[in-house]
Amino acid sequence: MGVENFDNRITKLNDAHLDTAFRPEANVGRWPCRVLLGHMADAEMVWNHRMRRAVGELNPVFALWDENAFIDAGIYGTPETGPKYPIGAFVASIHTGRKWTAGWLETLTDDQWRRAGMHPDRGAITVRTMLELTTWHLEHHAWYFNLKVARLLGSAQAS
Repeated sequence: MGVENFDNRITKLNDAHLDTAFRPEANVGRWPCRVLLGHMADAEMVWNHRMRRAVGELNPVFALWDENAFIDAGIYGTPETGPKYPIGAFVASIHTGRKWTAGWLETLTDDQWRRAGMHPDRGAITVRTMLELTTWHLEHHAWYFNLKVARLLGSAQAS
């Protein structure tokens, strides 16, 4: 459920790989793999909660979250000072959250799919649009993650 988009060599990444940051000219995104995976896990929780609020509450107002503040606070671990949070927890959180949410989304009525909440930047946003955004978000970051893995471990061998 989403994690199948990750390069299956994810388990081959050691702490040095996971904490390697990239320069902009590498064109693979700047965040280290550990940070990127933690960010994806947090984003999944945020979007899942927003969808549930839109169905459960009348016109909820969503808060923004500062992804860079999470990184700066060391929520995903910091290479210099530690701790080095295990990425398995991030991946499991993404998989479990998607599995749980997918089962719930299958139960929604047409009216519930059209329910909306107020996003500070996007305005009124429906459950359907939130699902589209969270799907795109994970696929977008998985693409960058896979580029990073290829840089760190080399090109994947064809099966």
